[in-house]
Amino acid sequence: MKFAKSSLLLAAISGVSFSALADVEVYGKANITAQSSDEGDGSFTELKSNESRFGIKGGEKINDGLEVIYQFEFKVDVSDADSKGDEDNITARNQFVGLKGSYGMLTAGRDYSALRKSQGKIDQFNDLEGDLKNVFKGEVRTGNALHYTSNSMNGFSAYATYVVEDNAQGDNSYSAAVTYGDSRLKETKFYAAIAGDYEMEGHDIIRATVATKVAGIKLGAMYQSQERLIDKVDSDGFLVSAAYDISQFTLKAQYQTLDSDDGLDKSGYSIGADYNLNKNTRLFTFYTDYDYALKDDASYLALGLEYKF
Repeated sequence: MKFAKSSLLLAAISGVSFSALADVEVYGKANITAQSSDEGDGSFTELKSNESRFGIKGGEKINDGLEVIYQFEFKVDVSDADSKGDEDNITARNQFVGLKGSYGMLTAGRDYSALRKSQGKIDQFNDLEGDLKNVFKGEVRTGNALHYTSNSMNGFSAYATYVVEDNAQGDNSYSAAVTYGDSRLKETKFYAAIAGDYEMEGHDIIRATVATKVAGIKLGAMYQSQERLIDKVDSDGFLVSAAYDISQFTLKAQYQTLDSDDGLDKSGYSIGADYNLNKNTRLFTFYTDYDYALKDDASYLALGLEYKF
């Protein structure tokens, strides 16, 4: 929902005041699963909050060609305390301020890296147990960074992330990506991206992503090559995904694998189904199974509810 020219209402919601000229959007998502999890020591039942969040975002027009923008987003564990057992279950997600104009958008703060943004909508189990971050490195949300997003030019867009060293012993990190098309496959027939990380959280990474729709089936594929900088261990892997809408249902499947020079190979697959109650609410179920070369395998069977506002 959007509130404009209403400082009093926004102050009541968030405890801060905003310019009467600012455009503000309050948004969020609650996602929780009841699941049977087996991580090697036997199965157990748990309730899990899957990146549930709330936030505010918006901006204010400075002139015809320039706008100041901001976003303050927080993760909320709606099932329990946070993952470390702390009582405070609210933690930071994307939070930044910046400028937007004919040149594109430049922000400073905490946001996804360019490589992370390049994946588009290929991950059919994003934020769940089958999330591609559980096999591939590079799913980075980084602070102390400048983030640039270009405007679309004939379908092409560019992203860049520059992480400052922050102290005398630190190192700069970089991430960049070029994309083509609409990641939701609503305006273009296919989506493609090439991206790379340099010294980002201890890894150098090259990633290529493609997605298209054939006979109503959304198909996606990703190839990734990553190097762990501390010991120069190389790993290569790929992901394939598919989703198909049938009335109010969406059927989904995904497979991912990574071969590593140190023998820590891993692979996993997920299958699932969503039932869309309305535009903002869905029931869903999934089964995810991971096969690890040098540690216990893991599997998850879940039933969940998601509500967006």
